[in-house]
Amino acid sequence: MASMTRFSPLRDLERFSPFRELEEMWKDVSMRMRPVAGETEMFGDVRLDVSEDEKCYFIKADLPGVSKDDIKVAIDGDQVSIEAEVKRDVEDKGQNALYRERFFGKLHRSFRLDSSIDDSQADAKYENGVLELTLPKKASGTTHQLPIH
Repeated sequence: MASMTRFSPLRDLERFSPFRELEEMWKDVSMRMRPVAGETEMFGDVRLDVSEDEKCYFIKADLPGVSKDDIKVAIDGDQVSIEAEVKRDVEDKGQNALYRERFFGKLHRSFRLDSSIDDSQADAKYENGVLELTLPKKASGTTHQLPIH
């Protein structure tokens, strides 16, 4: 009787992990696909920080690897749109790429703010891969009570 082990119905489940096996399979597939996936143009998101004070919105957008000439910012009332393009480097002839992990393609982000923007006073600055926007809020109209006749 001393050599008997206790029965545990969960012991077999502890050894079997379908998620671990799926994760291993996905790693294998993604490593094989990486050189192929890197050959296609991709679309990406622009990461933002948005803050405000009483008079302005302040936006910081990460746009690494983008030339200042390839950035477009559009303002329409309370909507802001940022578009940029990361261009692919010219490849050296005679070299075969083993992996392509660096992003190239178009970036786009569009979002609304709580107040309309005074676009005539808006300012944009781009330095070290970060676009900084200073967007003054339009003066809100005064509330007017209508008399009911």
